[in-house]
Amino acid sequence: MELYLIRHGIAQEHHPELADEKRQLTPQGRQKTEKVAQRLVELGLHFDLILTSPLVRAYQTAEILIATGLSSQLEQSHYLSFESNIYSWVEEWLEPRKYAHQTQLALVGHEPNLSHWAEILLWGEAKDSLILKKAGMIGIKIPDDGSPVGHSQMFWLTPPKYLL
Repeated sequence: MELYLIRHGIAQEHHPELADEKRQLTPQGRQKTEKVAQRLVELGLHFDLILTSPLVRAYQTAEILIATGLSSQLEQSHYLSFESNIYSWVEEWLEPRKYAHQTQLALVGHEPNLSHWAEILLWGEAKDSLILKKAGMIGIKIPDDGSPVGHSQMFWLTPPKYLL
């Protein structure tokens, strides 16, 4: 399975009057995310399923990916919110092969969670070595058998500026 970790686009700034989970993509964030998505289509990518954080900015990013034709299936997952735990996600999603028929799965979420997830899948622990820019993507090859933690391989790390 190929797992694509995608960070949400540029969102509204933090301020006390706006709950963090309600922050939306800015017009610039939408535009940049749409351009990145179009470039991914041009490169021939297609996701069997997109899982997204329920937070507004991530869900809006996932909707843009759907609108550009990168996938036709979208689901929310509480695992992709800030309180997420990769080990629980691996236990529920990957190890039982709940989505074994999915060969390309995209996860849309937040930092530092996505970078930490990537590091745990690659090296078995989070090292704060990877940084995923807004609207950026990390591609990870999940092994077909055995535990993915510490045994996966990265094949893609792309800041959005290289896709625009």
